[in-house]
Amino acid sequence: MKFALLKASTAVLAAAALAVVGTPVASAATDITYDCEADTPLGPENLTLNQVVDATAPATAAPGGALDVVVDPAPNQVPSEAAGYTVKNVHTFTLKVPVPTNATLTGVDLTGGSGLGSTPTWSVSGGIVTVKFAGPIAGGSTFELPTITAHLTAGASGSIDASLYGTSYDDPGLTFTAVVSTFLGDISAPTSCFPNPNPVLTSTAIG
Repeated sequence: MKFALLKASTAVLAAAALAVVGTPVASAATDITYDCEADTPLGPENLTLNQVVDATAPATAAPGGALDVVVDPAPNQVPSEAAGYTVKNVHTFTLKVPVPTNATLTGVDLTGGSGLGSTPTWSVSGGIVTVKFAGPIAGGSTFELPTITAHLTAGASGSIDASLYGTSYDDPGLTFTAVVSTFLGDISAPTSCFPNPNPVLTSTAIG
């Protein structure tokens, strides 16, 4: 399997990496680059994924006050083929986002979205929010990730800076599997990604 094959079959998945809890001051578009490694039958393949999302958060919040961070990813499309091979589907998405410091998470709403093949769910453990959906999303189809609203309570002081999760391939913030049909049969490529660099998406001052 060539690099181009994996790159084309997985680039669409970058949107999932941003569909979690992002955060720019007021409303801003942020371009995130994910460093990814796909595990293929021919060994690991490395690639980068880029995705722009629009995120909003208030510029300030009162100590102990409530605030929402909203992330609205744009529609995207799974490629129908890569390097002459058919992209069958992508599936089994997991996205992790840390709860910002100086804030307490009170809930997450997932609204809208289409073409995902299954209903996204979220959970929180150890200060990490995990969003999952099984898919599959068929090759060539258009999908839109849900708008994600994180409900937070501000701490006593400081700032609430939101970013994505992940530091390495062994500690990823985004995972998924791409399935490509080749003359060898269907090839599955489990892929692990982390934001590199990992920018602050939004910052809310407490006070």
